[in-house]
Formats: sequence, C-alpha cells, structure tokens
Amino acid sequence: MNALGLLLISGGHERAHYALMLATAAAALGRPVTLFATNGGCRLLLKAAPLEHDPREAELARAGVATITTLMEAARALEIRRIACEAGLKAEGLEGEELAPGTELAGIVTFLGAVGGGQVISL
Repeated sequence: MNALGLLLISGGHERAHYALMLATAAAALGRPVTLFATNGGCRLLLKAAPLEHDPREAELARAGVATITTLMEAARALEIRRIACEAGLKAEGLEGEELAPGTELAGIVTFLGAVGGGQVISL
C-alpha cells in the first residue's frame, strides 16, 4: 500500500486534530503513515502539547469524538512516524523544547524520503 505523508503547517487545534484523524485512519487500514509537523504545527509534537489542553478537547470528548490525546496514543500504538521539523521549531522559537516521546527531529528531506512515491496531504 502507498505511504501517506501528512504535512502539518498550522498550529491550530482543528488542523492538528484532523491530521491525527487522517493519520490514524490510514494506519488502521494498513498504510504506512508519516506525520511531519513544521512551523506552528510543531506544537502538536511537543511533550507539553498545548493543543491537548485546548477547550475544544472537552467538547470533542462530550460529543464522543476522539480527542488529540486519544489520537496521539493511537498514533503511537499504530506506529505512525512523527517528525518535528528542525527548521520549523526554530522559526517558531520552539527550538530546545522537549518533543513528545517517539518524535523524531529531522527535516523535509527525511519526510520526503519516508513518503517516497506515496501521497502527501498538507494541512
């Protein structure tokens, strides 16, 4: 099955949540998935991810929708490759912040190599 690469460039909750929804769904179907976060999107892959504390998380939980916290746990279990962009962290002033367990620090060449001839979706 073709690899799926998700490029998360926004730091907003909505895009981060949907990137994780797409990533976990594709991985559950057996597709190799790489989530590459850059610029504001890097916030999703920080150890102290502020998006997990967004007020919308409680709204999603009440509605019976998987939260970012739940989806990150699923991403780890499904072995989704998570890469924080070194340049993106610098651009956002986040260099030196601790990354979530299992998150790699790399660049766009690593991301493109992981996806190969697969599909890339930008969020």
